[in-house]
Amino acid sequence: MVFLAGWLAVSAATQAQTCFTGSDMDASTRTALVNTGQKYFNFASQGDVASLRQNAIPSLAANFAGIESAVIENKPALSGGSATPRSPFLLKAEGAKPLERAEFLCGVFGAQGQTANSAEFVIPNLPPGNYGIVTLDVAAQKPSTVTFVLQQQGTDWKLGGFFAKPSQVSGHDGNWFLQQARSYKAKGQNRIAWFYYLEARELLVPVSFMYTQSTDKAYDEMQTVKPSDLPPFDLSGAGKTYKVMDMFPVVVGSDLDLVVKYQSASVSDTGQTFQENMAVMKALLTKYPELRDAFAGIVARATEPSGKDYGSLMAMKDIK
Repeated sequence: MVFLAGWLAVSAATQAQTCFTGSDMDASTRTALVNTGQKYFNFASQGDVASLRQNAIPSLAANFAGIESAVIENKPALSGGSATPRSPFLLKAEGAKPLERAEFLCGVFGAQGQTANSAEFVIPNLPPGNYGIVTLDVAAQKPSTVTFVLQQQGTDWKLGGFFAKPSQVSGHDGNWFLQQARSYKAKGQNRIAWFYYLEARELLVPVSFMYTQSTDKAYDEMQTVKPSDLPPFDLSGAGKTYKVMDMFPVVVGSDLDLVVKYQSASVSDTGQTFQENMAVMKALLTKYPELRDAFAGIVARATEPSGKDYGSLMAMKDIK
């Protein structure tokens, strides 16, 4: 069985959520989405947050600090690169109220699910409307992607979301990390394999709410190596016991580091918190020494119940 997801209508839920790929939509819509994405990229690469705000949907324009910070942070990576747009997606959400879990199936799906050219977008609490997803590949010293979520208002496509992220880590893309994860799995190093699968999934798609055949396959594979002792767990070090809340890979500069978040009653004394961060790093490497060869460094983040945190980054070679 093969079907075109954009035209599938088997229930009220799927009727209310329709996706069109670049080849499905009419030429004028496709051109408008691509041109708008290119225009907004030019604003972002110049750090022109004022123009981006002027072209944003009202709710975003009224609370623009997050977008402004992201644009400023990514300007150095974008300003020196050339951007090539990918084929856009058009998402149509129908109804009278926001969809708690809008799910858009794009392209041709087969009996086993996704195919090489299909995609799925899952977006929570999405108001009814027409949306465009435009991704541009940025060729620069450090390749990256920029994705704009656009919302149609009248004949205009307004900015509804901005996402910029590296597409490689130290010259390696998502497929490389996928192969490394499989290699670690074959050697029985399931913990590292798990983290590398996570990074592969992060690099394989430009936004976290997008799913493809590759990410679905990576998800299935990583379930076979899922460690039984993922956080939360207790970690003993320097005469104390720390409650580790989360661990995940993160890109810092050109390096892949490991973040470890743990509970802290207070981070107000930064000197003391730094010492505790160091103790957590050392204890973690004592418990899992194999992490030394898999990551360039560790970011320990002491986190208060309020969510306020204090982080310290240390290269592996300096954690002794």
